[in-house]
Amino acid sequence: MRLDRKDIAILNQLQNNADITNAELAERVNLSATPCFNRVKKMEELGVLNGKVSLVSAAKLGLRVNVFIHVSLEKQDEDALHVFETAVANCAEVMECYLMTGDEDYLMRVLVPDILALEKLILTKLTKIPGVANIRSSFALKQVSYKTALPLSKEGIEVL
Repeated sequence: MRLDRKDIAILNQLQNNADITNAELAERVNLSATPCFNRVKKMEELGVLNGKVSLVSAAKLGLRVNVFIHVSLEKQDEDALHVFETAVANCAEVMECYLMTGDEDYLMRVLVPDILALEKLILTKLTKIPGVANIRSSFALKQVSYKTALPLSKEGIEVL
């Protein structure tokens, strides 16, 4: 299926405010309510829309230490990758984790309240994962840019 300009307009509106009513959404994208609702439902069925979330302020809740952790494994076979990925998926402090090319195998973004919490995470969880060879941390001093909305083209997009 190919998303047209109306579908993309709907996605852009929903990315900015997932709580918008269908009536408001339809008005903003110049559709009547029923066709707008049907388009949203179709995109949900296709997996283009995957639910709604509320963006919570980490700083307001005391999670002020944003750390990027680079991890190297002893070996990069399928089993070693699976063991690491399963263990990391169970760490609530790990906000993002990516398998990387280059010198390190993984890059993680971790949110913790303080240095002691980071130390605990590294010593009691990350170093205990079988196959971890090296852990290197970089502290974010300031968040310059943060986006949750995807950059969608104004033209049609093919749904994969």
